[in-house]
Amino acid sequence: MPGKGKILHSIHSRGLGLGKSKERVPHRHRKILRDNIQGITKPAIRRLARRGGVKRISGGIYGEMRVVMKIYLEKVLREICFILEGCGRKTVMTSDIVFVLNRQGRSLYGFGDGKTAGFAY
Repeated sequence: MPGKGKILHSIHSRGLGLGKSKERVPHRHRKILRDNIQGITKPAIRRLARRGGVKRISGGIYGEMRVVMKIYLEKVLREICFILEGCGRKTVMTSDIVFVLNRQGRSLYGFGDGKTAGFAY
C-alpha cells in the first residue's frame, strides 16, 4: 500500500509526476492575452521619465506613453522576426537586437562600434 498520497499506476491513473504543463488546456480555460501594455505601470513610466531628466509629469502622459512604446516595440520586434526567419532560428540573441537598432539608426550604448558581424543584409 503506497504512502504519502501516491497511488499505484493503473490504467486510468497518471500518478503525481505529471504536472499541468503536460495537459492540454481547453479553449474556454485559456488565458486571453490582452491589455498587456497596462503592465507598464505609472511608476515604471515615471522612472523612465526621471532617467530622461523630466521633473513633473502630466496625468494624460501615461496612456500616450504606452501607445508610443507599443508602436516602437512592435516595429523593433517585427524587424527582429524578419531576421530570425532569414537566419532560420527561433531564439533572439543580443546581436539581433543591436543589429536592428543600428539599422534603424539607434545605436545601443555599450555594444561595440555599431558594426555587427555575421549578418549579410
